[in-house]
Amino acid sequence: MPRQKDILTTGEVARICNVAPRTVSKWFDSGALRGYRIPGSKDRRIPLNALVKFMKEHNIPLEGLQSGRTRVLLVDSPSEIVDVVQKVLGEQANYDIRVVHTGFAAGLECEKFRPHVILLDMHMQDVHGEDLLKLVRSNPDLQMCKMIALSGKLTDGQGQALMQKGFDGYLKKPFHIRKLIETIEEAVAIVY
Repeated sequence: MPRQKDILTTGEVARICNVAPRTVSKWFDSGALRGYRIPGSKDRRIPLNALVKFMKEHNIPLEGLQSGRTRVLLVDSPSEIVDVVQKVLGEQANYDIRVVHTGFAAGLECEKFRPHVILLDMHMQDVHGEDLLKLVRSNPDLQMCKMIALSGKLTDGQGQALMQKGFDGYLKKPFHIRKLIETIEEAVAIVY
């Protein structure tokens, strides 16, 4: 297990708390989150112990601290392929991945897990992808969560339409696992 850092950047804190980097800067500037500025720079640094104290005071789940890894929620029907994707993303790509098989379970898991990325099969029986997208986008705790649509029946035109509706990416099934990892990485890439 990698050694945990003692001092974090605002970007790292944002990823752990699943908020925008600007939100972390506001917490810092208001004095709610303790830290310091690098001399001669506007860059902020937050000691790990100050972050833990802040997260506990504000009931922010500490799960993000434990791994610092990208949290991925896969919402798809049970299958051998889903099991393989879960194993590869967890072991080879080093993502913290959870899998659910219903829309209800997806909602519960979003609240607990606060994923950075949701991979959503657009043909689930009990959830409409665009409805889940609206719920995620309207939840302030999930404002930085990225949504990637998965479908075996998607044309490029339909995929582009989903992007215009607010999805952060789409993949046509079957897809190569390398392409899935690239799509996740593109979605969570933050420019500072």
